[in-house]
Amino acid sequence: MDPGKTKVWKATLTPHRSLTRQGFLVVMVLVILVNLVVGGLFTVVGAWPVAWFAGLDVLLVWWAFRVNFADARRMECISITEHEVIVERFRDKKQPEQQCLVRRWVRVELEEDVERDLIGHLSLVSGQTRIFLGSFLAPDERKSLASALRAALAIPRI
Repeated sequence: MDPGKTKVWKATLTPHRSLTRQGFLVVMVLVILVNLVVGGLFTVVGAWPVAWFAGLDVLLVWWAFRVNFADARRMECISITEHEVIVERFRDKKQPEQQCLVRRWVRVELEEDVERDLIGHLSLVSGQTRIFLGSFLAPDERKSLASALRAALAIPRI
């Protein structure tokens, strides 16, 4: 078999973030302006130490967004070949992680509570190995991914 013609089923998972870089800049400008006004008013009244705390607010909001944007650069790639399932994880400023499972022994597990309409963790299980997938996905997205993975694993030859 020609390795260049090997077929592969792939899925790439990334967290959803609705705020763009431009939106971030707008929010930060608004936070800075509000804090300047508040700090200025308190300074005029004579409570100048409050201005320093207003500056601290700006730093905390900036730090929170920085953590959020770093988390948004996470990515999980799932590849299903004829013989194996490969899960690769990419995180900001960390070495990529790769786990391989023998396709024939892999099963997809999705924690579901049908009575309360709750969807929990999605995982690939092979023997004692359990790989959790898409922890950052919404419950409906995990459910549709589970269906897609089951369908891909059911195909005899990809």
